[in-house]
Amino acid sequence: MEHTTSEQEIQLVTFRLASEEYGLPITKVQEINRLVPVTKLPQTPNFMEGIINLRGRIIPVIDLRKRFEMVISDHDDDTRIIIVEINGQVVGVTVDAVTEVISLHTANIEPPPATVALDSKYIDGVGKINDRLIILLDIDKILTDQEELTVKKISG
Repeated sequence: MEHTTSEQEIQLVTFRLASEEYGLPITKVQEINRLVPVTKLPQTPNFMEGIINLRGRIIPVIDLRKRFEMVISDHDDDTRIIIVEINGQVVGVTVDAVTEVISLHTANIEPPPATVALDSKYIDGVGKINDRLIILLDIDKILTDQEELTVKKISG
């Protein structure tokens, strides 16, 4: 988690997957785009949607619902591709909807509960804002080393 020492606040881009709200540090997010046609690639992991052409750059796209083994739903007008950096690699991740950008005091972040259904290696913590709980993703741990190599090969 990236902290600013003076304010002890982090900026998060929050988004929905199914009925849950997730957050990513804004420093990991390059841009947010509407869903565009994704070109499927053969022999890639099932959570790999394919690739998009973003202003001349080939960007691999990961479906977070599939990555987290959630129920798959059809994309709609709210579906977004968040362009993020994962360990130096630019990747798009599809989410059900981007909700907002928020500031979260680090004092309101707790470690992930040991009983979470979602593999806790992907989770940095749980943020509390009023009556909301926001699952804070560690985007650098979304891919295994082998999957990162696959993504690097795809994007050249």
